[in-house]
Amino acid sequence: LFPQGDAACDGKGGPGAAVPGAAPSGSQDPPSVRLWSDYLSVPLHPRSLHVIRQYLHDGDCGCLEAFAQGESLLQDPACLEELEDRLHFFVEECDYLQGFQVLCDLHDGFSGVGAKVTELLHDEYSGKGILSWGLTPATSDVAVGLGFFFSPSSSSQDPQSSFYRLLNTALGIVHLSQHSSLFCPLSLSGSLGIR
Repeated sequence: LFPQGDAACDGKGGPGAAVPGAAPSGSQDPPSVRLWSDYLSVPLHPRSLHVIRQYLHDGDCGCLEAFAQGESLLQDPACLEELEDRLHFFVEECDYLQGFQVLCDLHDGFSGVGAKVTELLHDEYSGKGILSWGLTPATSDVAVGLGFFFSPSSSSQDPQSSFYRLLNTALGIVHLSQHSSLFCPLSLSGSLGIR
């Protein structure tokens, strides 16, 4: 699942179709690189991408920044149906499905999206393993000293944003752990960005 800025794929095309705008690794000039997908050189199947059109990638308004926003995305019947269709497409291709891996950010609204996805997988495929990876951003020395999260998009964090990030992380850990066979938090800082 990607916010609107990360992938412009509409889900159409054949197997092996690349993400539009993706270029081979190392061919991007630093000023033209805006998103992680700008470095993506692996072709992705178009049905493996789902663009979240309700929220924008950058900007102060319309960001997916709260756990409840992420959860509510998958309570929308149209979004849930599209996700289930895409999931069933790949499950039907498997000869022997052993489990799922779920990778999601913990510090923003994607913790809620990941929680609902693992809940869906747990309910529909209860006998299969679910390995969930919860990702948190690296922290700067200044932000760690103040007890705030550091985000490259905004170097100065206000206390309300820091509180949301802490709350999102806590809710994400609890909900992802509840519906996963194994939950592994990942961070470049030893404290998951929390001090």
